[in-house]
Amino acid sequence: MLASFSIPSTNMKDTHTFPPALLDWYAQHQRAFPWRQNPEPYAVWISEIMAQQTRLETVLPYYHRWMGTFPTVQALAAAEQQDVLNLWEGLGYYSRARNLHKAARLIVQAHNGQLPGDRAGLEKLPGIGRYTAGAIASIAFGQDEAVVDGNVKRVLSRLFLVTEPVNTTGGEKAIWALAEAHLPQGQAGAYNQALMDLGATICLPRQPDCAHCPVADYCQAYTQGKQEQLPVKNARPKSPHYTVTAAVIQQEDGRYLIAQRAEDALLGGMWEFPGGKREEGESLKTCLQREILEELQVTIKVGGKLGVFKHAYTHFKVTLHAYRSQLTGGEPTPLEHQALQWVTPQQLDDYPMGKIDRQIAQVLQQKD
Repeated sequence: MLASFSIPSTNMKDTHTFPPALLDWYAQHQRAFPWRQNPEPYAVWISEIMAQQTRLETVLPYYHRWMGTFPTVQALAAAEQQDVLNLWEGLGYYSRARNLHKAARLIVQAHNGQLPGDRAGLEKLPGIGRYTAGAIASIAFGQDEAVVDGNVKRVLSRLFLVTEPVNTTGGEKAIWALAEAHLPQGQAGAYNQALMDLGATICLPRQPDCAHCPVADYCQAYTQGKQEQLPVKNARPKSPHYTVTAAVIQQEDGRYLIAQRAEDALLGGMWEFPGGKREEGESLKTCLQREILEELQVTIKVGGKLGVFKHAYTHFKVTLHAYRSQLTGGEPTPLEHQALQWVTPQQLDDYPMGKIDRQIAQVLQQKD
């Protein structure tokens, strides 16, 4: 069974007529964002990529800096990847920035500098899937395309009492079908943004503000007092935890060794202090010496601990132990990295890094 829907109460308005009420509310209460004031395709594209798995309020300062540095797709295409990653640092999910850069170059080379105006064309660009293509097509080009993100899933699952888990193939299919079935022709951009705004400001995951919801009279979950029970989600497996080490290798001249991660690796293109994951039964220092030998073909003397740093990625968590270290044999060779660089503490700001490595860099800049 694709999804379960209840029979509406006789006191409840016909759920199929909810879009006009939602659009009226949106016209008065929409959140003000720069890409809404000027829904130019490039601006909408950048905002949608930045907003993936990130709150729009968090996105705003990054968006302003980005548009100030890369105001057009041509400017982005002409940039160096390191400059792109530097500007993106802190937003996470760095493959998004790399894909933006690749797509910009493709748009300039193959599309005369113009984003495709339809879903099919947009989905052929790196980093653009069904949701993002629908958002750009509807908001920037006025196409009748639906979108489904976390907010839309929550709103529609409550409106239509969808009891199938929304994080399953069947649940996703049901929500997409509902989003498309109720799409008001010619108003898809406003409708999609209204659904997202409603989910972000009123139809919240916990304690939804049903008293101020413009479509409460249409909501089957609200009528039955089940809004807190939806959306249904299957429990995700517990994230694994890894203990890792990093070598803060310093030369006599005070410079530190950093390594650029492989393009196809996690945090691809970013710079790090080299190291790796501890194997079962291994001490932290033995782990670090083994990893540095495998990665750089050198031996090191492991000194005092610089710090312990923790971070949660999408699918796993890490605790990283950073040690001050010195070379004792060999010349560093990038066996598993794209490049190596010796840098001063002040120069560390010029190299894009993930959160943990940036924290290590900041410790070095404070102490050295």
